Amino acid sequence: VERLGYSAEAIEEGHRPAPATSTWLGRQAQIAYASIGLFLIGVLLRLAGVAPQLVSLPLHDLHLPDLFFLISAMVGGWNFFPKGARAARALALDMNFLMTIAILGAVGIGEYMEAAAIAFLFALAELLENYSVDRARRSVEALLELAPDIAQVVREGREVTIPSDQILIGDELVVRPGERLAADGVVEEGISAVDQSPITGESLPVEKAPGADVFSGTINREGFLRVRVTRPASESALARIVRLVEEAEVGKSRTERFVERFARYYTPAVTVGAILVVAGPTLFLGAPFVPWFVRGLTLLVIACPCALVISTPVTVVSGVTAAAKNGVLIKGGLYLEAMGNVKALALDKTGTLTHGHLVVVSVLGLGGSSEDEALALAAAIESRSEHPIGRAMVEAAEERRIPFQRFDVRDFTSIPGQGARADLDGEDYVVGKPSFVQSGEDVLPPAEFTQEGRTV
Repeated sequence: VERLGYSAEAIEEGHRPAPATSTWLGRQAQIAYASIGLFLIGVLLRLAGVAPQLVSLPLHDLHLPDLFFLISAMVGGWNFFPKGARAARALALDMNFLMTIAILGAVGIGEYMEAAAIAFLFALAELLENYSVDRARRSVEALLELAPDIAQVVREGREVTIPSDQILIGDELVVRPGERLAADGVVEEGISAVDQSPITGESLPVEKAPGADVFSGTINREGFLRVRVTRPASESALARIVRLVEEAEVGKSRTERFVERFARYYTPAVTVGAILVVAGPTLFLGAPFVPWFVRGLTLLVIACPCALVISTPVTVVSGVTAAAKNGVLIKGGLYLEAMGNVKALALDKTGTLTHGHLVVVSVLGLGGSSEDEALALAAAIESRSEHPIGRAMVEAAEERRIPFQRFDVRDFTSIPGQGARADLDGEDYVVGKPSFVQSGEDVLPPAEFTQEGRTV
């Protein structure tokens, strides 16, 4: 790794490295900014006519604007000059080698402005590439952040707080309402609704009772849960998702593999072609050296495949991670590329096409109650709740302009997985599942409600 010009350090398993500096504030960005700034100073001096001669060289003279262009070229090329030299030593000619030759050649014939332009544009291109890759990495880090850093576990009969990476299989997690689960496990005690949307994409909270599986990174919405850990953090559903995303980024599409093979032969061929452009006319036809040397350098710059070589992997990585950030896992560039040829998409799950936002579609007043009265009572109780079904009732009452706020709501109690109860103007009311509120045959929902797939 270090021979390639990078640095590396070992990290402990489970340890999360400190957040990287922003792409726009790092060393490479500072080099690009300095190169662009020096280039602009040289341009302004040339446009203003401030160009005193500094040095007289055999092929050309060095003027003040040229000095800024020269420094701009050297600063801008600081990142890839060493890489170009290593590529030449290893006879593995790449874009860094081509850019290095082009810049040094332009300086050699006195085309300082062109040398600076090549250097800072290439530095800017690499900066944009790094930004794309960093954005992809941040997407993966955002997935990792779904799991909490600490967890409450029961050890030796006492509840203690420990780092999540120290959770062991068989530990008993204590999860209160509003907290994220720190590991995969099975519910031992308690009933609650758990928001699994970060992991499964399930748009509504899922009711959990003893014996139900729960996943790291999901959110306990209502009740108190005790969870027996069944997998270590490294094997959790969340960790497997992160691994899938990372593997998908590494996997290469057909286009990427073709471009890599193409560049492996194309770059040396262009280099040989540039040498022939310079050597052929000057050695065999007696043509002047400088014009043909400039043409050889021009061929190197124009024919450099950097845009082609950079664009494909960056595009794939950006696409895979953008999809992961929005809850879609793509197994690699090969499959992302295949999606470009899709003409029709068939989905066999209706839940895949729903918005996950519940609405009240019908109200039935029973026992002598009107629809508005029944909805007003339900909305008054549910105005104290955060449950999606409860929010739907409140929104329905607001749309119908039913004044449910007139009730004095006291002693609200949520019963996880069942419903809620409260005192309204001195009378006790319950709202929830039919089995929870049933006090007689008249509260059973009509058969057509359940047959149509509605939640009653």
